[in-house]
Amino acid sequence: MNLCFATPRKLPRARDVEGRVVVLDIAFASEASGGGFEKITLPFIDGLGPRLAAWVDHHDSLHHARFADDPRFVLTTKAQHGACPELVTPELVARVGPVDSIVCHTDFDGLVSAAKWMTGGVEPYPGADADARAIDTRLGTPSPVANRFDRAIRARSRDLGLLGLMVRHLSTGLSDASLWVDIDAAGRELQAIEAETRRVAARYRRVSGVAIVDASTREGPIDKTMLLLLGQERERVALVIDGDTLNLAAPFDSGLDFLKMLGLSAGMPTRVSVPRKRLGDVLKALGVDEVDAGL
Repeated sequence: MNLCFATPRKLPRARDVEGRVVVLDIAFASEASGGGFEKITLPFIDGLGPRLAAWVDHHDSLHHARFADDPRFVLTTKAQHGACPELVTPELVARVGPVDSIVCHTDFDGLVSAAKWMTGGVEPYPGADADARAIDTRLGTPSPVANRFDRAIRARSRDLGLLGLMVRHLSTGLSDASLWVDIDAAGRELQAIEAETRRVAARYRRVSGVAIVDASTREGPIDKTMLLLLGQERERVALVIDGDTLNLAAPFDSGLDFLKMLGLSAGMPTRVSVPRKRLGDVLKALGVDEVDAGL
């Protein structure tokens, strides 16, 4: 099968994806994505037309209702399924039938989903579904195997060659030990990124139950997920300012819903990114005084 890596904000052109297509772990775009569902997701769906064999995803979206009667769409909320691979079952793969291309998200959740589709809905290794859930929700402890993949992805999330190698390794049941060489080498690169992330995290300010840091100025690349988690160690909600973007996160089991709070139609309830121009709206929604925030 042809592999195509994507994100909700950056989808391939439909004409560039060959044959029958399955889309895995790609959320419907929200208004924060520079066009949202109507300008990003829907044109891709319409462009694929009857070539779209299935769209399987576990992120929240008000637009799911549009496709409730279309059996090609297997759509749930994050609360219903913490990770996408558990939706990829032997029964679903058999029902959909042969596909020529897989479009998947660039995180561990997405790569495992792609590999599991390639293996007919069977876990690439025992416990892969649970690992994907632990990493995507940040609840529980992923296995050492999953950590090796996750660290490599976080270090080189845009290295499409490496992502393809990882899907190959997963889809062949980790049978070729030599493939770990490049994966582990990438994972080691995360050490310097983590060090810079901790330096930035030292600048967090705690204001009215929110940990706030401006990460726009730094000495090197950072791990945004790690930075948000470090903020959540200080307060339940972490707010990271990075250039023109605001990143907001809370624990998966916090009960908070930033989508409703900020009037967004799609995404992950406990982690969102919005333009910096919405800073006032975000602070107000969080009950933080702009003067106290010092921004």
